[in-house]
Amino acid sequence: MRHLTILLLGLLSPLVAAWEALPEQAPYPADNPPGAAKIELGKQLFFDPRFSATGTVSCNSCHNLMAGGDDSRQTSMGVHGLTGPRNAPTVWNAAFHSVQFWDGRAKTLEDQAKGPVVAHVEMGMSDLDAAIARVRDIPGYVSQFEAVFGGEQPVSIDNAAKAVAAFERTLITPNSPYDRYVNGDQSALSEQQLRGMQSFAELGCVACHRGPAFNGPLMPGGVGFFISFPFHDSPYVEQYGLRDEPGRFAVTQDEADRHKYRVPTLRNIALTAPYFHNGRVKTLDEAVRVMAPSQLHKQLSDTQVADVVAFLNALTGPFPALTLPRLPPTPGRSVADPESPATP
Repeated sequence: MRHLTILLLGLLSPLVAAWEALPEQAPYPADNPPGAAKIELGKQLFFDPRFSATGTVSCNSCHNLMAGGDDSRQTSMGVHGLTGPRNAPTVWNAAFHSVQFWDGRAKTLEDQAKGPVVAHVEMGMSDLDAAIARVRDIPGYVSQFEAVFGGEQPVSIDNAAKAVAAFERTLITPNSPYDRYVNGDQSALSEQQLRGMQSFAELGCVACHRGPAFNGPLMPGGVGFFISFPFHDSPYVEQYGLRDEPGRFAVTQDEADRHKYRVPTLRNIALTAPYFHNGRVKTLDEAVRVMAPSQLHKQLSDTQVADVVAFLNALTGPFPALTLPRLPPTPGRSVADPESPATP
């Protein structure tokens, strides 16, 4: 056993320089530095369902922070039981994405925070003005916005998005077994995980799933990294409807972007089933089997699949302690309108 470990470490040594541990702090833009009060305000907004058309759906409804940062559904359910076409990606470690959403239509977490509020299959508000009007109708929020942002009109959509984004940048999970290994603890990974790490590199998975968050290479100028999926034909393409959606083409109307998606993070991937943009693949080992021929044009043995899955499990990091926030009340009245119809 010891000799096998030494052999595996020797095989991996030329590659180790390319492996990166997740930083202890997420990057943030110069115009939105973190602060305790801002982060707390963002947490409250993240958990508050009153900014949906029916008063029933919050950010946490689809991105459950008490679990893997998703909702374990094929596609998420919003107001009035409506569902969209895509699987909810995890919000854990989203701060390390170069762009947000599967199709990359938002460049920052701040931009992303505004989208679900007015998506008719998500929170279903008629427009952002209606959403921020509800925030202004809650005195406890008004006083917090004034303290955090100041200015003549501190309660604004942009400031609300900044607060939510500041909170989301605290949702990171460093110090996984993989991170400990990369940082020098050679006992952090099992022999099977080391074999899986080697296979992950040799098979070519690192061509897309690289960097600290395993979500694509850094691109100059903050441009998102997108990849065609599926890249090759395989029986899985039809079985799981992998080309049923247009992907980024729906945003750009550029044929070169058809079936292209932002590369998802592999951090905590073992906790975020089902998989892929449409949530059609239910298990992690099946996801690995799908990726090999559909993306790499390769077939894997059962042993290779098990080894890669073992390595992917080593990307699960400890979650920071979270307490549910107390939301500012509106005693004796409601600001949400449960009779409001979903936007068309």
